Amino acid sequence: MPDHNLVDFLSKVSFFSEVSKQSLENLIVNSSEESFRKNDTIIAKETIGDSMYVIINGEVKVHDKEHQYDILTEGECFGEYALIDNKKRSASVTAIERTDVLKIEREDFLNLMSADSGLAQGILAVMIKRHRELDTIQERLSTSKLELELASSKMNGLIQGAMDAIIMFDRNFRIVLTNPSANKLLENDDALQRNILYFFDEESAEVIESLVNEAEKNTTKTINSFIPNMVKVIGSNETETLNEGTISKFGNETETFYTLILRNIEERIEAEDQINFLTKQTQYLKEEIKALTNDYGIVAEDVKMQNVLSLIKHVAPTDATVLINGETGTGKELVSRAIHEVSDRKDNPLVRINCGAIPANLIESELFGHKKGAFTGATADRKGRFLLADKGTIFLDEIGEMPIDLQPKLLRVIQEGEFDPVGSSETIKVDVRIIAATHRDLLQHAADGKFREDLYYRLNVFPIEVPALRDRGKDVCLIADQMIKGFSKKMNKPLVDLSETDKSVLMSYHWPGNVRELQNLIERAIIVSKDGTIKLKDIIPDKGSDKELSQEEQEDKIYTAKELLTFEKENILKALKQTRWKISGKNGAAERLQLPATTLASKIKALGIERPI
Repeated sequence: MPDHNLVDFLSKVSFFSEVSKQSLENLIVNSSEESFRKNDTIIAKETIGDSMYVIINGEVKVHDKEHQYDILTEGECFGEYALIDNKKRSASVTAIERTDVLKIEREDFLNLMSADSGLAQGILAVMIKRHRELDTIQERLSTSKLELELASSKMNGLIQGAMDAIIMFDRNFRIVLTNPSANKLLENDDALQRNILYFFDEESAEVIESLVNEAEKNTTKTINSFIPNMVKVIGSNETETLNEGTISKFGNETETFYTLILRNIEERIEAEDQINFLTKQTQYLKEEIKALTNDYGIVAEDVKMQNVLSLIKHVAPTDATVLINGETGTGKELVSRAIHEVSDRKDNPLVRINCGAIPANLIESELFGHKKGAFTGATADRKGRFLLADKGTIFLDEIGEMPIDLQPKLLRVIQEGEFDPVGSSETIKVDVRIIAATHRDLLQHAADGKFREDLYYRLNVFPIEVPALRDRGKDVCLIADQMIKGFSKKMNKPLVDLSETDKSVLMSYHWPGNVRELQNLIERAIIVSKDGTIKLKDIIPDKGSDKELSQEEQEDKIYTAKELLTFEKENILKALKQTRWKISGKNGAAERLQLPATTLASKIKALGIERPI
């Protein structure tokens, strides 16, 4: 810049506003212009300063590493203290863009001050002017000193004593005030001038930033609103907390500030979680009471079922792990409930879970719980079924369907009585009695590589085999009679007695669905009953219908299009179940059906096949 232009420029700089042009020309002679590129360091923290700088054009930032104190632009000065001392600098100055500065070295400046009285008088005049301005301000303030002190005392008491975190920041998001609760929340007693957005997670920072930016666009509009999202604060020690908050704006056209009030809701969430936990326990207990007063208890006159009751009586008072074997629908859950009710744990929950009814990717969380953030959608901590069953009993139905990669964790619970929730390194101890049930041959399942052999032996401490309904003789008639009484009362139907024909039909049927099938058929019979009579032979499939058609009949049989679709749907379902609903890839359903994966996916959609929840 030409010297005459530089003199005019310096005369407009506040630091030199009272200095004559002649003195400024002398100053320029003993100064130098320097240029810095973007990100160049002009002053490094902890170095001894020997010069001051005047920004001719460009922009710099005053900072301490990543923490930014200020932005300086054309006509502003920095490093003035270097003119009067040789102490280390307390901050760094870095060019934000290409920046040209006038560098005034201390030695040259002091020599010039001695030689040029005009420069000294001008600098002194600026200092006196600033001092007078401070005096004027002081005089104005002193006229209402008592009122200000009283108001300040009241306000300070409110802010400092508030349990909520109160944080005040400017339009550049620099913190200008915090109270003790805020310092505790931020885990920082020196948060002033730091960027408040650095203390939030990305989502919360975006919400706060958008609210402020919207307020800055509309300078006439004030805000005083509840923040719709939970605000996640990340303290200086990396502690994360969830908070609810409000934000308000105040100030004038030249200076604007925002007040953020945050309330930690972690304890409230924990309390709500505890309430939910206790509610679930209560719900389980209510279900137990309801189930125990149900008319469909264990009916056992047949010797095979009497043996089961004897086993229940022997094992119930112990804490031994029980494995209940039996076909689907034989009443394995009734046996587990009977064991629990006779045990010393009867006053605590019996928690049931069907291992085959929960998707493989969710069953670990369902059993052992998870910490918030452990996976997508885990917005809060969740207690698993094992923790719900603490001091009580857990019934793992269809244990053979448990994913093999989860089985070591179950083995650890059985052996050590402890587990780690998903996404947590915290080990939780529980006192739980385990009862498992399956319709599979678990030893064969283990031989096929689908079940851990060591887990089988840990579960099979006390095996109970529940006989099929077809093997229980007259028990089928006794159970049917109880069901008839229950459904008749429930549907307000006349009570009926089983005829000898009905009993014969009941005892001659194979009962592939066991007691569950019997219950469904009896309910249907009561629904269609007329004048206090039922006809089980019209409801129960003909025993002859179970026989296969002769080879000749099979060869001559022509299937309808509907029958073929039904057969195809059943065949696809069978493949999906055997592959745990894996469609493509090695050992997937498509490979077993010898179909392209895309073709199988289209058929699943067309046939309306849905994976059970």
